[in-house]
Amino acid sequence: MLMNITFAALIGGLVGVAGHIKRVGKLVKPRVTKKFIYLGFLEDILMGGLASIFLVATTNPDSPTAIFILSLFAGMGGEAILRFLDLLKIKN
Repeated sequence: MLMNITFAALIGGLVGVAGHIKRVGKLVKPRVTKKFIYLGFLEDILMGGLASIFLVATTNPDSPTAIFILSLFAGMGGEAILRFLDLLKIKN
């Protein structure tokens, strides 16, 4: 189970980085400003990885192919959540 979760986090994180590059156009490094800490591409890695970990842990797939496919979809879902949060930030 631990190997499945590690594999899922890796795939979800890679999908998060790919989504970050697609959205921003480059890798944005983390930086600290006066008001907050901006995580840059690490934010996308964390969201994609966590989404895929939660999905794999709750569905308990039995093959590496199923883990790979579920992790891809979960990573895309994590990217969609970040896009939605950016949209809310723009509206306010």
